[in-house]
Amino acid sequence: MKRILAVIQAGEESVTGVLAGEALRRAARETGRPLDVEIRTAQGTLNPLPADAPGEDEVLLLVGTGGQPDEALAARASRHLTLESVLADPGRAITDLDRPTDAVRPGAAPQAARPPRIVAVTSCPTGIAHTFMAAEGLQEAARQLGYPFRVETQGSVGAGNPLTEQEIADADVVVIAADREVDRGRFGGKRVYATGAKPAITGGAAVIAKALAEATVQPAAGSASAGASQSSGKGERAGPYKHLMTGVSFMLPFVVSGGLLIALAFALGGIHANDASSDGTLAHTLFTIGAKAGFALMVPALAGYIAFSVADRPGLAPGMIGGILAANLNAGFLGGIAAGFVAGYAVDGLNRLIQLPKTLQGLKPILILPLLGTLITGLLTVYAIGQPVAALMAFLTDWLRDMQGSSAILLGLILGAMSAFDMGGPVNKAGYAFSVGLIASAVYTPMAATMVAGMVPPLAAALATRLFHARFTAEEREAGATAAVLGLAFITEGAIPFAARDPLRVIPAMMAGSATAGAISMVAGVELKVPHGGIFVLPIPGAVTHLAAYVVALLAGTVVSAVLIGLLMRTPVRAEKMA
Repeated sequence: MKRILAVIQAGEESVTGVLAGEALRRAARETGRPLDVEIRTAQGTLNPLPADAPGEDEVLLLVGTGGQPDEALAARASRHLTLESVLADPGRAITDLDRPTDAVRPGAAPQAARPPRIVAVTSCPTGIAHTFMAAEGLQEAARQLGYPFRVETQGSVGAGNPLTEQEIADADVVVIAADREVDRGRFGGKRVYATGAKPAITGGAAVIAKALAEATVQPAAGSASAGASQSSGKGERAGPYKHLMTGVSFMLPFVVSGGLLIALAFALGGIHANDASSDGTLAHTLFTIGAKAGFALMVPALAGYIAFSVADRPGLAPGMIGGILAANLNAGFLGGIAAGFVAGYAVDGLNRLIQLPKTLQGLKPILILPLLGTLITGLLTVYAIGQPVAALMAFLTDWLRDMQGSSAILLGLILGAMSAFDMGGPVNKAGYAFSVGLIASAVYTPMAATMVAGMVPPLAAALATRLFHARFTAEEREAGATAAVLGLAFITEGAIPFAARDPLRVIPAMMAGSATAGAISMVAGVELKVPHGGIFVLPIPGAVTHLAAYVVALLAGTVVSAVLIGLLMRTPVRAEKMA
């Protein structure tokens, strides 16, 4: 077996060249072939090969067209491929070397390779901002690379531009850029690469390059390894945070609908809308639907979809059943989270442990795994998890309800700063998930603080573009109007473009304003019964208490951040100054 020597002429595409080299090394290891790779970039040569390569027991593979043409090297090469073809199928690039072919001569064109066809799915926990920003990032990258591309956005209202079966069948690779788990059952047999939404926003081209190099085959639905593949594979392995965000994203519709119905019930029937004396009235009926149906399903949905994220469909029933048990034991959303993870990891472990003959494999996902998973989750929830978590939840609920003065200020400052720290990232979502979960326990003040704090960064950026024109480019001033609309709708991500230019100054400025707004909201005792919507839910009777104080908190936080941004942000370097 001849040793493979590969020379990658990357030129200015150094990152792509390195990725192509890693793809070839991986393919060579999988086939047991010895391989050395030299990468020629505009910055220099990595791992140079001997000048007289290849030897008698070696074969030379030439990849790419970057840099100055090397006619002598091309004459010695056994095969000449493009970077794109190597990234699309590195295994074939290795195996094709064993097929008879004429060496590429000087002046000969590189072997033609059609551009890889890519389909993608983007999603985020709330299904609003990051979902579509990730789609735009991947679309623009594919356009610049010249690759055929289609993206499906799994937003808050379902799948937008859904992929067809034919598009999936024709695709060379599937990119999943999501901060929650996405059902991969329809991608069985396709090469799939999973990552978060943020890498697709900030570096779509790099995500596509890594997908072409590192994607792994998704097992067919119902196969023994399908469940394990749901939360594994190349890219970013799904961890507890991503599983939690999956549960939160599926829980949100229950919180929104239940909270709004409860708010309408109190608006129509007053504070006694849920009393037995009001039975039969429209207000009491609305309260029953919202509290005893919508809110009753919050914890089971949270637990069920955490388990679904970990173990795919077999984990759904054990997770939801564990969530119901946690709710009945008054363990609240903390108990639901615990039950969801117990169910998910128990089912995932059983799936790996239990090996059945091929003829009986179909029993695992519909009988064996749900039954054993439910048994384990139920027993642990009742006998081990429920009572301690219920006691912790009761303590937390009482402490939050009794908070006054400095305690309320501190929590408001913390939740506010978390909202602006990464604007839709893990820290922001952690504070948001905490606040949403407390709604099920009728603790509404943290949700109010979190939402007002999340509205501040984009509104402050928009106000700063009006107050401090010189600090912003013309494009940024135009983007200010869009940021204002996003801020009013509680889409914190609208401030990301402004923070990205000068993060060390802008992010602390935004955190100061958000912390101010959160603290004022908490001290004023503002309660918010719905987890999203921004100012558009404020006019709904009963949705928010102490509305005037809430508006003051929003205005104060916005002004604080806008002034700090104006004072701290660097003035952009303009073309006319550089001339």
